Amino acid sequence: MAIAVYGATGHTGRLVTAELLARGQDVILAGRSTERLRALAAELGTPERVVVRTAPLDDSTALRRLAEECDALNHCAGPFTTTGAPVAAAAAEAGIPYVDHAIEPHPVKHLFAAYQSTAERTGAVLIPQMSFYGGLGDLLAAAAAAGLGDVEKVTVGYAVTGWRMTQGAVNTANLLIGEIDRISYADGAQRIGPVEIRNSVFPFPPPVGPRTTLVPFPSGEVVTVPRHVPARAVEVQLTASTFEEEQIFSSVDASPEERAGTEFTVAVQVVRSGGGGRNAHVRGRDIWRAGALASVEAVLRLTGGEGPRKAGVFSPAEAFEAGPFLRTLADQGAFELTLPTA
Repeated sequence: MAIAVYGATGHTGRLVTAELLARGQDVILAGRSTERLRALAAELGTPERVVVRTAPLDDSTALRRLAEECDALNHCAGPFTTTGAPVAAAAAEAGIPYVDHAIEPHPVKHLFAAYQSTAERTGAVLIPQMSFYGGLGDLLAAAAAAGLGDVEKVTVGYAVTGWRMTQGAVNTANLLIGEIDRISYADGAQRIGPVEIRNSVFPFPPPVGPRTTLVPFPSGEVVTVPRHVPARAVEVQLTASTFEEEQIFSSVDASPEERAGTEFTVAVQVVRSGGGGRNAHVRGRDIWRAGALASVEAVLRLTGGEGPRKAGVFSPAEAFEAGPFLRTLADQGAFELTLPTA
């Protein structure tokens, strides 16, 4: 069995590749630059375990050949606003499992709208945003809201310090900052249009505590959480201090060790209309590793026959039972996990 990693030479792609190899999987290193892919293959020093396949985004034939050659595809090359559709389309047509690391809401929404019928026809399972941003919030929301009815609002809060952006992350951030028509979810309906950015305060659990946040943070939970939590509103927030740190946009050449120094808390509040609710959160270091572990765990479960009982496009929490999936990641050292006891 071989898992293709598209964007294998990027920081996330390297982490995903290393984790797959550590778990005994053969890997197809895929992307746009033959030279960089071959250099990575030589660096890994496992010629019997890896092969290189060049597949430019504008070459649908090469992408389709890649999808037909592998057993699953882990897409790590952002920004997904530009890279998502061609790779996802190839996976959907080939009928293979696909996960990606998208954060942007519009590409996540596009996956559900564009490839559901194709995936159902071919037997593919596609899961967008199976990563740190988006994926963890979606899973935590499902775990916290399990069994609850009459949910008024789900709020996902990200507290991140020491974030060293890659070039792909910088490109994604610039696209999102300039975006006019944003996706939001309020009053039980999804909306697309201008949204005013404001400050709020999110009550993160100790030791972080209440922090000023930017609201809304453009992450894909506004698309995915309403699919499985009966909420009237879904909102994502990010600590304002995250973007106040000097190095965040000037860190494209940071070392892997520097990137691993990120500290994070992802917390979810589920509030019921009549009062009360539940909270859940994770705490850890290295957002990149947490996202890589989540995507690898998903791919290996899908290739092992676990996951949805039917083909189609699913959010992380639709594809897997949230609590057990998060506990597995906690056991792997991705983070410390706190789930509600009732």
